[in-house]
Amino acid sequence: MPDWEIFVIVSPDYTHLISPHDPYICVFETGEISPARIAGELQFSVRSLFKCEVPKRARRKFPFKQPKLMKSSENRNITPAPATSPEMLRWTFLVYDSLTTDDDVALFVKGLNNRQGINRECSEFNCIFGYGGNKVIRTNVTSSIQEVFRCNHPDPTVFEGERISVSLEIILHVPVVVPSVAYYTRPRKLESNEKSEKARIFACTMVYNVGKFLKEWVLHHSKIGVEKFVLYDNASDDDLNNVVDELVRDGYDVKTYSWIWPKTQEVGFSHSAIYAKDSCSWMMYIDVDEFVYSPLWSKLSRPLKSLLPSLLPNLKIVQDSSLDKRQIGEITISCYEFGPSNKKSHPIMGVTQGYNCRRKVENKHKSIVLLDAIDHSLRNVIHHFILKQGYKIKKVNVRDMVLNHYKFQAWSEFKAKFRRRVSTYVVDWTKELNPRSNDRTPGLGFCHDPGAPPSRNRRTRPRRGLIQAS
Repeated sequence: MPDWEIFVIVSPDYTHLISPHDPYICVFETGEISPARIAGELQFSVRSLFKCEVPKRARRKFPFKQPKLMKSSENRNITPAPATSPEMLRWTFLVYDSLTTDDDVALFVKGLNNRQGINRECSEFNCIFGYGGNKVIRTNVTSSIQEVFRCNHPDPTVFEGERISVSLEIILHVPVVVPSVAYYTRPRKLESNEKSEKARIFACTMVYNVGKFLKEWVLHHSKIGVEKFVLYDNASDDDLNNVVDELVRDGYDVKTYSWIWPKTQEVGFSHSAIYAKDSCSWMMYIDVDEFVYSPLWSKLSRPLKSLLPSLLPNLKIVQDSSLDKRQIGEITISCYEFGPSNKKSHPIMGVTQGYNCRRKVENKHKSIVLLDAIDHSLRNVIHHFILKQGYKIKKVNVRDMVLNHYKFQAWSEFKAKFRRRVSTYVVDWTKELNPRSNDRTPGLGFCHDPGAPPSRNRRTRPRRGLIQAS
């Protein structure tokens, strides 16, 4: 994985044996060791993950072999991982997750299609089930877009049990099966309609170490009409779970999905579009540093749960007043970007009160999507989906609704966010790569000391005007 990290996938039973006095370690072929930390789980079927860092000497020994996982108390008897150990699976070529629906199976695959829109034909692949055993079934691939592949169900009478391996087979003169850590299971949904009434508005986001920000974000949006929240956890190691538990105890409907895969925000949102489809009508795709606001609410004395739903299209109205007879399937909301406002650390009063200086102009936009309107391919550009025929996108006027995006916070917060950033438009702010990306901080340029003012001899992007905003 990036930064020379590896994931070791094990039975959940191992996590019950964790002791702060006797933690796990990874032992590599070179005899070197590194600490093994819990990094989350793969939810279908359930397996736990440990995260280790590859020691420097082991990085030079190719091919990279799988390490041994052992208790640190056993280190008196440490022997290097044998040279016959299997080679590690590479993140750049992997089936890393799957989701079974009532109608088909979605596979999430790295290394076949690319982000620039070059997608291979469905006819080049088969979905292959049970390839690790004696029974093997192949089915047709019905969609191949970005990292999402959809295929037909296998015959359910052939297999027994829950853990059925699933992957993609590349059809060549000698077929190639993509390495996989995914399994085919029974259909999975966020909730059953029999247990809970379908919500009108969900909020979905991908998070990493946002424990201290989450409560403010959930409370704000629940007060204006968001009924439930689903968080795709990108391997957080802060107190996120404790914050979520506290919110649940206080009556807020917040659920997490372990999504450890780096730089896969678009794919995670594709996953959520089918995972939550039977639980809600509209899904709002925004980040934890973004807060919905309407100037129409400025004279209200208190928030109301009807505020946000009142701004959404009525599902009973199949067209608007124009000649376009298509139903609105997605609304886009413009963003106002807020800056650090002279703060040197996270403001104790929270982001919405602590940061009050923003750019004059709007930038980017996020969306609220009707899940039934999303195209079968699940194709999206972060926060925006391709819709089925018969649906259209409507942009909301800033006089009706905006997103206050607290993007450029105090440097300590922004730096941590940037390192783990799920998008890939700017990987390293010190390199002159994609200089006009909106992910760059205005005026920061390419300084190697990001905390220092931009040097005169470095080309920087000009600052845009700032205004005070309440």
